[in-house]
Amino acid sequence: MSDSNTNLDHRQQSAFAQQWSAAWNAFWFRPSAPQTLAVIRILTGLMVLYSHAVWTLEFDGFIGGKLLPLDYRTHLFPNPLESTFAWSHFDWLPAELWMPVHILGLLAVACYVVGWQTKFFSWITAALVISYANRATGALFGLDQILAFLTLYLAVGNCGDAFSIDRWFASRKSQTHAAPEVSPWNSIATRLIQIHLCVVYLFAGLGKCQGDTWWNGEALWGAFASYEYQTVDMTFMADQMSIVAVITLLTLFWEVGYAALIWPKLTRPIMLMLAIPMHLGIGICMGMMTFGLVMLIANLAFVSPEWFQRKPQDRPVN
Repeated sequence: MSDSNTNLDHRQQSAFAQQWSAAWNAFWFRPSAPQTLAVIRILTGLMVLYSHAVWTLEFDGFIGGKLLPLDYRTHLFPNPLESTFAWSHFDWLPAELWMPVHILGLLAVACYVVGWQTKFFSWITAALVISYANRATGALFGLDQILAFLTLYLAVGNCGDAFSIDRWFASRKSQTHAAPEVSPWNSIATRLIQIHLCVVYLFAGLGKCQGDTWWNGEALWGAFASYEYQTVDMTFMADQMSIVAVITLLTLFWEVGYAALIWPKLTRPIMLMLAIPMHLGIGICMGMMTFGLVMLIANLAFVSPEWFQRKPQDRPVN
């Protein structure tokens, strides 16, 4: 009797392990279509192109060291040239080549946006984003960090298989308009973006939980009343502190709960809809529009590829 119970336990454990293994493999490796990654690629590439074009306006100041001393990096990395985490291609080039290489970099990002030789330029774009962030350490903000992980994960997937020149060439060559092929690499890239975004929101929310003003509902008033970040005069909200408190607590709940509530199909649309006013509000009221937009772009990772298919009847090719 005991032997039969033992065998039954072993079978149950084996079945349980197989179910979890199948669920794990399906979560990470189930082939998926590239449309969502392609849309994120275009929008992320435009954001990279814009931010790097802005560097051109003060190129000598930030890259050349006139406004941001180059030895500032040594406070974080004693020897940037030998550090794996502080490399920059500007460290390897003479100063007279910096601007020409910068222009070539902008052209490379433009190729990434339109999707020409996308796999190659995906890695080039990711390397450029990381390189510029490492070079201008003192001017590194949330925008650069989000762009870094988006471009890196997009390079893992086949983000050039839709809405791209590469796709157009492939369609002309095959003389067919079949939907792009599905691939497990698209799922891997999408999951990496999704999980990283959950980690960002979770730690942002937990960090806010340590501040008393987030619990009593006054935190956002500090942002509204700050002239340093203010682009729209929100001081009229001083007479509407109850509304400020509701928005503050809702923001806190949204960030802390994002990692759990974004996965179920029932609550996912709610979380995505709340992301729009939250990040647009940051952009409009606090002068951080690029950061607000890039966070919305990252949230697109939770949108199904079918939403971006050109025709309802299109189906991915297995």
